Amino acid sequence: MQPVLTHIADIRIEVGQPVTVGETGDGLRRIVPILGGTIRGEISGEICAAGADYQLIRADGFTTLDARYAARLDNGEHLFIVNTGVRFGPIDVMERITRGEPVPPEQVYFRTTPRFETTSAEHAWLTRHIFVASGIRHPDCVELRVFRVE
Repeated sequence: MQPVLTHIADIRIEVGQPVTVGETGDGLRRIVPILGGTIRGEISGEICAAGADYQLIRADGFTTLDARYAARLDNGEHLFIVNTGVRFGPIDVMERITRGEPVPPEQVYFRTTPRFETTSAEHAWLTRHIFVASGIRHPDCVELRVFRVE
């Protein structure tokens, strides 16, 4: 059976200036602070100013993403979100992203697999499914369209 994707939410994540750890044996390590944001859809709420995206950028621009952050839903419950993924495109485009410049989203492959943790009975379904997301990186925020894999 072929999987079906069902859109569940759009997430907008406001980000701060990256902290550059430096060049490691695996690439350039950066930590991008998460300052806030919103979730709208089957789940709705606010992204908390508590978290970061731990990025590793290879010399060819290929970037691995490991974002960890929290959200407070409209019903008062909280989510912990671990969102891992990749981002890549032509090297000049990836260098512009690293410098914080805007880039055309169609030139960047940006996909993630968010996982959710919660104590909420109402939102327990989030812990029992696989999700994928398609992202767009702006200089001051990230937009994610999140889909449940049926």
